[in-house]
Amino acid sequence: MSVVRVTTITFDSKENTANAVKSYVETAPNNFPEAEQLLAIHTEENIAIYVSLYANNEAMERATATRAQALDSIQGLVSVDTKIGTVEINHTN
Repeated sequence: MSVVRVTTITFDSKENTANAVKSYVETAPNNFPEAEQLLAIHTEENIAIYVSLYANNEAMERATATRAQALDSIQGLVSVDTKIGTVEINHTN
Protein backbone atom coordinates (compact mmCIF):
# COMPACT_ATOMS: atom_id res chain seq x y z
CA MET A 1 0.00 0.00 0.00
CA SER A 2 1.33 3.44 -0.91
CA VAL A 3 2.08 6.05 1.71
CA VAL A 4 1.70 9.80 1.42
CA ARG A 5 3.51 12.74 2.96
CA VAL A 6 1.60 16.05 2.87
CA THR A 7 3.56 19.14 3.82
CA THR A 8 1.91 22.54 4.23
CA ILE A 9 4.31 25.47 4.33
CA THR A 10 3.45 29.03 5.23
CA PHE A 11 5.88 31.64 3.95
CA ASP A 12 6.57 35.21 4.98
CA SER A 13 5.76 36.63 1.54
CA LYS A 14 4.08 35.94 -1.76
CA GLU A 15 7.48 36.22 -3.48
CA ASN A 16 9.12 33.56 -1.29
CA THR A 17 6.14 31.27 -1.84
CA ALA A 18 6.36 31.64 -5.62
CA ASN A 19 10.13 31.06 -5.56
CA ALA A 20 9.78 27.91 -3.46
CA VAL A 21 7.05 26.45 -5.66
CA LYS A 22 9.05 27.21 -8.80
CA SER A 23 12.16 25.58 -7.32
CA TYR A 24 10.20 22.49 -6.26
CA VAL A 25 8.70 22.08 -9.73
CA GLU A 26 12.16 22.29 -11.29
CA THR A 27 14.05 20.05 -8.84
CA ALA A 28 11.67 17.61 -7.15
CA PRO A 29 11.48 14.98 -9.90
CA ASN A 30 15.27 14.54 -9.78
CA ASN A 31 15.54 14.94 -6.01
CA PHE A 32 12.86 12.37 -5.21
CA PRO A 33 13.26 9.61 -7.82
CA GLU A 34 11.43 7.00 -5.73
CA ALA A 35 8.27 9.09 -5.47
CA GLU A 36 5.36 7.59 -7.37
CA GLN A 37 3.69 10.98 -7.61
CA LEU A 38 4.58 14.56 -6.70
CA LEU A 39 2.18 17.49 -6.42
CA ALA A 40 2.87 21.15 -5.66
CA ILE A 41 -0.17 23.28 -4.86
CA HIS A 42 0.02 27.05 -4.44
CA THR A 43 -3.16 27.69 -2.43
CA GLU A 44 -2.95 31.26 -1.23
CA GLU A 45 -0.50 34.10 -1.54
CA ASN A 46 1.83 32.67 1.07
CA ILE A 47 0.89 28.98 1.43
CA ALA A 48 2.03 25.96 -0.55
CA ILE A 49 1.11 22.31 -0.12
CA TYR A 50 3.43 19.55 -1.30
CA VAL A 51 2.16 15.98 -1.67
CA SER A 52 4.41 13.00 -2.32
CA LEU A 53 3.35 9.38 -2.74
CA TYR A 54 5.73 6.48 -2.17
CA ALA A 55 5.37 2.73 -2.61
CA ASN A 56 6.09 2.13 1.08
CA ASN A 57 7.49 3.68 4.25
CA GLU A 58 11.02 2.57 3.42
CA ALA A 59 11.02 4.48 0.14
CA MET A 60 9.62 7.55 1.87
CA GLU A 61 12.25 7.37 4.61
CA ARG A 62 15.04 7.17 2.02
CA ALA A 63 13.85 10.57 0.76
CA THR A 64 13.94 12.14 4.23
CA ALA A 65 17.53 13.42 4.09
CA THR A 66 16.95 15.09 0.72
CA ARG A 67 13.70 16.56 2.04
CA ALA A 68 15.48 18.01 5.09
CA GLN A 69 18.12 19.63 2.87
CA ALA A 70 15.41 21.10 0.64
CA LEU A 71 13.53 22.54 3.62
CA ASP A 72 16.74 24.03 5.02
CA SER A 73 17.38 25.85 1.75
CA ILE A 74 13.96 27.51 1.50
CA GLN A 75 13.83 31.25 2.17
CA GLY A 76 11.10 32.83 4.28
CA LEU A 77 9.60 29.84 6.10
CA VAL A 78 7.09 30.78 8.77
CA SER A 79 5.78 27.29 9.56
CA VAL A 80 5.94 23.72 8.27
CA ASP A 81 3.23 21.15 9.04
CA THR A 82 3.66 17.57 7.86
CA LYS A 83 1.20 14.69 7.91
CA ILE A 84 1.92 11.10 6.86
CA GLY A 85 -0.71 8.50 6.03
CA THR A 86 -1.77 5.69 3.75
CA VAL A 87 -3.21 6.22 0.29
CA GLU A 88 -6.77 4.93 0.19
CA ILE A 89 -7.50 5.97 -3.41
CA ASN A 90 -5.32 7.26 -6.23
CA HIS A 91 -7.71 7.70 -9.12
CA THR A 92 -6.77 9.22 -12.46
CA ASN A 93 -8.80 9.56 -15.65
